[in-house]
Amino acid sequence: MNASSRPAKLLVAGVALSAALGLSACGSDDSDAGSSSASSSSSSSAEYARPEPVASLPAIPAEGGSTSVALDQAFVDALGTLGVTPGTIGGATLADGSVSFPITGGTVTVFDKETGYKPYVQGTVLHEGSGLSLAAGGTTVQLTDFTIDPGTPSRLFGNVSVNGQLAVPSAPLFDLDGSTLNPPAIEGGVATLQGTEVLLSAEAAELLNQTFMVDAFAGDFLIGVATIEVPTA
Repeated sequence: MNASSRPAKLLVAGVALSAALGLSACGSDDSDAGSSSASSSSSSSAEYARPEPVASLPAIPAEGGSTSVALDQAFVDALGTLGVTPGTIGGATLADGSVSFPITGGTVTVFDKETGYKPYVQGTVLHEGSGLSLAAGGTTVQLTDFTIDPGTPSRLFGNVSVNGQLAVPSAPLFDLDGSTLNPPAIEGGVATLQGTEVLLSAEAAELLNQTFMVDAFAGDFLIGVATIEVPTA
């Protein structure tokens, strides 16, 4: 790509990193879930009696946990090749190959995966007031206010701004593959969900390629593996 495509590369990299932050709360298996989180629950109930959840938090309090993503090395290498300098916004942190964002609200209900009840992770997880910035060549991309929606497909949404101007509100940035999620661990009043893969969505890749007249982006590019920690009380 030539220098004129740098803003495209920056935005894509930013979109990718933002996905990393939100991923793990979406623990549902997209291929088996219904057309929405609500319809998924309905269809699941028709096949399985609703089991008792292993963890349930009807209202996640502010400062109610965190979502972090261990970035895949190929993605990290791509950022270096693009010459992108990452930064954090609000309470987000980026260190030792992982990006982390504070959870500010939402709901979470987790069922035992072995029961067959799907989606076995349900709810919405909010990360308001934080985000990630990516800068290069005089262009700064800000990805903020992430929301995880475990519908079908499971996705992470966020606001995308370029040089301080809102470009796309509540954009669907990443697909979340919950088939790789480990069984939830609950210890010391904290539920931990680890293992969801964060992937660049085909829609986002196509939009970026068309908008910036490049062909470098493709769906299903692995961004990293997520861990989410939420207090159970």
